[in-house]
Amino acid sequence: MTSPSTTLENPSLISSPTRTARWARAIARVLLGFVFFASGLTGLLMVAGVMPQPAPGSIPPAAEALSAAMMNSHYLFAFIKLTEVAVGALLLSNRFVPLALVVLASVMLNVIAFHAFLAPSGLPIPLVLLALHLFLAWSYRALYQPMLVARA
Repeated sequence: MTSPSTTLENPSLISSPTRTARWARAIARVLLGFVFFASGLTGLLMVAGVMPQPAPGSIPPAAEALSAAMMNSHYLFAFIKLTEVAVGALLLSNRFVPLALVVLASVMLNVIAFHAFLAPSGLPIPLVLLALHLFLAWSYRALYQPMLVARA
């Protein structure tokens, strides 16, 4: 078995996926990247006033209240959307993918919680995104080993 430092020094030691696995990983990465890039860009356009915000009553009242509070903070909604754009761009460009997945984890957790507790009718799509995220994280699991050391 190779040590984590050896794996990082020689990426070829990471299990070489089959052709099908490489395609699956690329498709999952592009889908996840596109969804978050587009969602983040749409949100930023709403913050800038270029796109209209959802009509009142089009989402459940509790979800609408949380969305309004994030928008009224004047930074939180924009910060989340900028994070989504950045992570989406990294995934689409196939750069720093493991880092992008780590940053995306907290956003993904909140998207799942938002839909599970406040807007359950929209839960299927976030669950598909979660499956893509978990598949990609599993695909890059060897690169997370050095980060998962109890005592540094």
